[in-house]
Amino acid sequence: MKFEDSAFFKEIKHYKLVMDYGTYFFCEKFIVGELNEGVHFDLKKANLIVSEIIAFYGKEPKTCLISNRVNGYSVNPLVWTDITAEYPDLLIASCIVSYSSVSHRNTTLEKQFTNQSIKRCNSLEEAINWVSQLCEFN
Repeated sequence: MKFEDSAFFKEIKHYKLVMDYGTYFFCEKFIVGELNEGVHFDLKKANLIVSEIIAFYGKEPKTCLISNRVNGYSVNPLVWTDITAEYPDLLIASCIVSYSSVSHRNTTLEKQFTNQSIKRCNSLEEAINWVSQLCEFN
């Protein structure tokens, strides 16, 4: 389910950022990212969104990224390793919402390329509830 189609869209204050390759919703505690169908997410695209995150939240964002995988796309698994090396305090945690077995397997593969904790969820609701319960926010 897309963030805009969920009850959270009306309940949670957010800023919508539309980029050439996807849409991001910047909320107080988290960011929901929804990439476009067929996109290849690489370091160049990652750096673009990192710049936007820092511009919106500041140099120490203290936020989480929810990758809401409502569309099929590919990800260079080393992207977040490079980003966390350059910006170690950018994200508290990440969460990937998978809607298919292929997406779930890809997430398992991506987790092997990073030291950062990545939570796998089966729904946007599960992801938002998980993020909201993180001790860093309470």
